[in-house]
Amino acid sequence: MAFPILTPQEAAELIHNGDNVGLSGFTASGSPKVVTQALADKALKEHEEGRPFKVNIFTGASTNNWADGALARANAIDRRTPYQNTPDLRKRINSHDAHYFDLHLSELAQKFRYGTYGDLDIAIIEVAEVMDNGEVVLGTGVGNVPTYAKLAKKVILELNAKLPKGIYGMHDIYLPLDPPNRREIPIYKPSDRIGSPTVKIDPEKIAGVVHSDSYDGIKGFTELDDVTLQIGANVCGFLIGEMRAGRLPKSFLPIQSGVGNVANAVLFGLGDSKEIPQFEMYTEVIQDAVIELMKMGKCKFGSTCSLTLSDKMEEELFSNIDFFRDKLIIRPAELSNSPEVIRRLGVIAMNTALEADIFGNINSTHVVGTRMMNGIGGSGDFTRNGYLSIFSCPSITKGGLISNIVPMASHIDHTEHSVDVIITDQGVADLRGLDPVQRAERIIENCAHPMYRPLLMEYLKLGQSGQTPHTLEASLAFHTAFKATGDMRNVDWSKYGF
Repeated sequence: MAFPILTPQEAAELIHNGDNVGLSGFTASGSPKVVTQALADKALKEHEEGRPFKVNIFTGASTNNWADGALARANAIDRRTPYQNTPDLRKRINSHDAHYFDLHLSELAQKFRYGTYGDLDIAIIEVAEVMDNGEVVLGTGVGNVPTYAKLAKKVILELNAKLPKGIYGMHDIYLPLDPPNRREIPIYKPSDRIGSPTVKIDPEKIAGVVHSDSYDGIKGFTELDDVTLQIGANVCGFLIGEMRAGRLPKSFLPIQSGVGNVANAVLFGLGDSKEIPQFEMYTEVIQDAVIELMKMGKCKFGSTCSLTLSDKMEEELFSNIDFFRDKLIIRPAELSNSPEVIRRLGVIAMNTALEADIFGNINSTHVVGTRMMNGIGGSGDFTRNGYLSIFSCPSITKGGLISNIVPMASHIDHTEHSVDVIITDQGVADLRGLDPVQRAERIIENCAHPMYRPLLMEYLKLGQSGQTPHTLEASLAFHTAFKATGDMRNVDWSKYGF
């Protein structure tokens, strides 16, 4: 059947105040690009005429400036989950104009199918191809599309001319049954294909097709500096040591890597290492660095939820899609972030932290404990279930005004129970088998910057009795010093009676 061709404005008119809206994509890739902009324009007009207009946005992870950005600038978002990274939405969240609830990425689809968040009124899904029977070929990010396509009362398709027909076959769409009927997800190695290359949508639900013509608009990461290169070298040195000690198989294990410059530095370090063998990835995001490693032959396969590539790299991949087709699988978040599969495959989880405390707790989300940055994303899915859980960050930021190793994390996303190793530009703290005081001594000695080590050791010595010797009245002294003076080094322990 032929589906109606709609303008972005006509599609936006199908969406009403208070609607639950599901968006395709994952970490920007595969997110809508034109309907959400038209929806933001509609919201602005409604507000100008004195009428309320906000919608609830459910995604796979972060979207883009055309979706979260435009809608946030129009103050058109009421509820939002999971994960975001646009500055305009971040401002709305921190000023309570948008109600953001953070969630592990593996959990949202099933919660939606159980009805936790109500009905899904409409889904906006970017596609590379639309077939007459309602089957669609997705683009560079899957996220929670299979669930949204199944549950939505209406579906709007954005047909993106930049997506090549050759992308067909790179997706592995599989929707697990819900408990109590769920069986094992039959993925036993990253390259296993268990589902369909397309998403099947009830043709009666497809409200229309909107044409677009844009890459995902993801900027390339900044050049690696001495700090990020050293972190990458330290991660590689640790993994090589684990192989030599027999704690990693010589064939290696699949890798998961978070997003950002530190993650890219780690991946390039793995590529340069002669002792690290060819490896596979079972991850949620594949960035530019992985594509380069595939071209080098170092990364032989990647299972992901999203190809989060710069526009230049996206264009290169599409131009050589026959080379990459048998090296990549793009899956739904329920599969890419599945605790069951992560545990079975023995994934090495490598994620970044905003700050770590001396006892091994990690803050991934909140600046000085209060201001949301992006969200927990999928780091918890991998951290809690990986064979090895590694967190990396620079030892200091802002030229030393901030120590990223602190007495107590100002917000905790990952507890000491889930964190095996912390790595900074200063070194490696292997925390396995250590009690809290032993962990603290190792983190201070190996990971803290030299300018902060004496202050951290003083805090540890102040500690009162107990297995974890926190001095509660002084535990956030680094943060309060920074808020008061702009420099964590201005801690004065005497203010706390010591």
